Amino acid sequence: MASTKEWFESVAEAERRARKRLPHSVFMALRAGSEQGATLSDNVAAFGELGLIPRIAPGPLERSQATSVMGEEISLPVLISPTGVQAVHPEGELAVARAAANAGTAIGLSSFASKAVEQVIEQNEKTFFQTYWLGTRERLEQIVGRAKSAGAKGLIVTIDWTFAHRRDWGSPAIPERLTPGAALRFAPQALARPGWLWAYLKTGKVPDLTTPNLEAVGGAAPTFFGAYGEWIQTPLPSWDDLAWLREQWGGPFMVKGVMHPDDARRAAQIGATAISVSTHGGNNLDGTPAAIRGLPAIVDAVGEQIEVVLDGGVRRGSDVVKALALGARAVMIGRPYLWGLGANGEAGVHNVLEILRAGIDEALVGLGRNSIHDLVPGDLVVPPGFAIGSSG
Repeated sequence: MASTKEWFESVAEAERRARKRLPHSVFMALRAGSEQGATLSDNVAAFGELGLIPRIAPGPLERSQATSVMGEEISLPVLISPTGVQAVHPEGELAVARAAANAGTAIGLSSFASKAVEQVIEQNEKTFFQTYWLGTRERLEQIVGRAKSAGAKGLIVTIDWTFAHRRDWGSPAIPERLTPGAALRFAPQALARPGWLWAYLKTGKVPDLTTPNLEAVGGAAPTFFGAYGEWIQTPLPSWDDLAWLREQWGGPFMVKGVMHPDDARRAAQIGATAISVSTHGGNNLDGTPAAIRGLPAIVDAVGEQIEVVLDGGVRRGSDVVKALALGARAVMIGRPYLWGLGANGEAGVHNVLEILRAGIDEALVGLGRNSIHDLVPGDLVVPPGFAIGSSG
C-alpha cells in the first residue's frame, strides 16, 4: 500500500519521519554511533553484500514465520531489543510493548528503561528483562529478583560495553534532569517540533529521565546518568560471575554482545539459553565488523548447543531472512522500532514490525521456501572474505 499520513512503507521512511518530528538532540541520541561510526555503518552495509538466489514456480502457497526464543512462541522472528530511556514518546516502552504484543512477538526491556517492568509486562507478557553487570551481587539480586517477581520470561545480560563515549561528529547534549534551566536551554528544539511537544503537554508530564527498574529498596529511582555512573564504576564480570547470575535467575538466560566464537562457547558452557551476536548497535568498540559478519562462525561453533540471535543493522525483511539463512533463530531490532515510535507512537512501532513481516514473506516467496526454518546458507550468495572469526 502507498504511504499515507498514518502509514509508512519502509524503515527508511520511519527514520525520515522521526527526524522531522523529534527534537534534534533526541533524534541524534538514536542515530549516533561511537567514534567515526565505522561499525554502525558496516552493520547496515554488510547486509547489502549478501545476495539472494530466487527459485521459481511452483511457489509455496502457505508460509510460516513462527518460531520460539528462550521458550516463548512468537509469530514473527523479530524481537524488540532492549534500549534505554525512550523519551521519543510519552508512552515509551509501554507503547512498544503493546505494538510487539499485537504483532505476536516479545520485547526486551532495558534495566535503564523509563517505564517499570511491572507496567510493561501488563502490556506484553512476553517480556525479557535486560541488565548490565551493575553494582554488587546483592544489588543485582535485588534488580533481577524484582523482574522475576513481576513475571519476566527471561533475563538478558549485556556484557559488550567498553564505555565508549566518543562521537567524532559530536554527542547530543542530554540533561541529567529536566530542570527549569535545562528546559529553557532545550526550549528552541522542542518548539521547533510542536507535534512532539504537544504529545507531552497533553499528558501533563515532561520527558522522564529516571530509571524506575533500578530503584533501590527504600530509595528513589536514579537518573539515567546516575545509573550509568554506578555501572561504569562496577568492575567487569568474569564468566564465573555470569554463571552465578544465571543460577540466581534460574530461567531462560541470554548473553548479549557476543562477537567471538570462544565467547559463544563460554556462554554455552555456563548454561546460557541463548546468545545475541551484537555490536551494541555500533555504540561499542568502533571498528568491530558488522554483527552479521560474525554470525556464521558463531553458529558453526555453538549452533547445536544454544540459541543464536542476531542483533544489528536489520532494516528490511530480507535482512531478517539473510540472518536466518546463516543460522540465526531470530533477530532483534533497536533503531527501527525507535524511529517508528518517534514517527507515530505505538502505531509506528507496529508499522515497522509489519513492514518486516511483509518483507520476510516476500523473500520466502522469492526463495521458494514454506517456512523460515527451511532457509539455508545455499539461499544466499556470500562473497569471499565476508565472514569473520573461526569456529576453531
